[in-house]
Amino acid sequence: MRKGFTLLEMVVVVIIVSILLLLSIPNVTKVISSVDAKACSALCKVVDSSIAQFKLDYGTMPSSINDLVNGGYLDSSQTKCSNGAVLSIVDGHCVSN
Repeated sequence: MRKGFTLLEMVVVVIIVSILLLLSIPNVTKVISSVDAKACSALCKVVDSSIAQFKLDYGTMPSSINDLVNGGYLDSSQTKCSNGAVLSIVDGHCVSN
């Protein structure tokens, strides 16, 4: 008696794996977009804190996010969210575009 899988068994396994992938991929993409949105929100809170610190130090609001980068309050990588949204300052608060 030979040991191994028949062609029918292999086809059944491939079909089951395909169905599992089809069910899981949309859920993974939803989670990734949710994580990106939460990360952007957290980064905006960091920028808001930097705006408050800038105001305490200089007595005025920064005119742009570049003022915070040039002043050493933010790193240049903190001007964009991981989803590609660019951060800006509107009415003294961080806004993602």
